[in-house]
Amino acid sequence: MSRIGKRPVALPSGVTANVSGQTVEVKGPKGTRSFTATDDVTLTVEDGAVSVMPRGMSKRARQQWGMSRSMVQNLVTGVSEGFKKELEIQGVGYRAQMQGNVLKLALGYSHDVNFEVPEGVTVTAPKQTEIVVEGIDQQQVGQVAANIREWRAPEPYKGKGIRYKGEFIFRKEGKKK
Repeated sequence: MSRIGKRPVALPSGVTANVSGQTVEVKGPKGTRSFTATDDVTLTVEDGAVSVMPRGMSKRARQQWGMSRSMVQNLVTGVSEGFKKELEIQGVGYRAQMQGNVLKLALGYSHDVNFEVPEGVTVTAPKQTEIVVEGIDQQQVGQVAANIREWRAPEPYKGKGIRYKGEFIFRKEGKKK
């Protein structure tokens, strides 16, 4: 049995869930999100919680059981609290600043990198060496953070680049004479 799947997803105050067929729609203070589950699971709302149960005990149904429950949990967390990724910039002359809907990054290239922030995600630069990506969709927040990090991933010799806050970079020793 799925240890994740058998626990119902509790709905905090201010969050409502509506199930129609295989689609669950969750509304909260930060917005509305929906998820369509496969036909291998059954979604129900009862006693202020969303339950996910498998239809049968096939391998695919058991796989979808835990995954569907996690997706519903992410919807509830997104519309109630939201998701956040923090990035740090290290390197001489490396900096970031927001100008309208564009994140301007100076990353040691001959030109500044202009990163268009997509809809549904907010990016802020509280300091020149910090970037905060926030939104209600966990996948989109993670993808935007990964796209920003991709411009200058941290290198192992000096540690320069864009890294996630708290990320450990394995450092290498340089050449010896």
